[in-house]
Amino acid sequence: MTAAPARASIVDLSPDDLAGRLDEALTVYVRAMGYPPGTVRQRRPMWIEHSRRAGWHAVGAFGPDRSLWGIAYGYPGARGQWWFEEVRRGLLGAGAPGRDLAATVLEEYFELTELHVRPDVQGDGVGEALARRLLARPTDRHVLLSTPEAEQPTRAWSLYRRLGFRDLLRHHRFTSDPRPFAVLGRELPLDPPGRPVPLPDRDGAVPWGRT
Repeated sequence: MTAAPARASIVDLSPDDLAGRLDEALTVYVRAMGYPPGTVRQRRPMWIEHSRRAGWHAVGAFGPDRSLWGIAYGYPGARGQWWFEEVRRGLLGAGAPGRDLAATVLEEYFELTELHVRPDVQGDGVGEALARRLLARPTDRHVLLSTPEAEQPTRAWSLYRRLGFRDLLRHHRFTSDPRPFAVLGRELPLDPPGRPVPLPDRDGAVPWGRT
């Protein structure tokens, strides 16, 4: 059983479960990301489409009152998917190391598409519990994700480093967003809780392939 904060329950979600909680899940997403409320309406069709993809899996964190505290989902990456092609473009433009990663890591990975926790319950371990529950299931060799770059470590960055995620791309520009993003990844399965992870270099990066 996945460890979780004492006040939260971490459960698997079916596509129907997500559809029934979609506005609540998108509200968690909007609040966690600091987006305007109108983003809920814009993102609804995308989340529904994602839930129909082969291998899609989602988990939710629920408080004692059954309100949704956090949401995470993902699916296996594949050629032709927008995110796959955007990351492949960045890797191919990053020289020989990037081309090597495009030829290996992108061949079999689970995309951690969304992981969000309501701001008022962040810092209590909900994000890590969601990640561990979600990533206990995939049989893919790697897990990849993208997250906005930050001048100071955010809770999201701290979580991903704690879970052993390393850099594939830094300051990558997706065609749909003006902000720079980092693309991070690691092998699956995750290490057990409490196992030491690689220390970052002085610039904050943890090079891919270091153990």
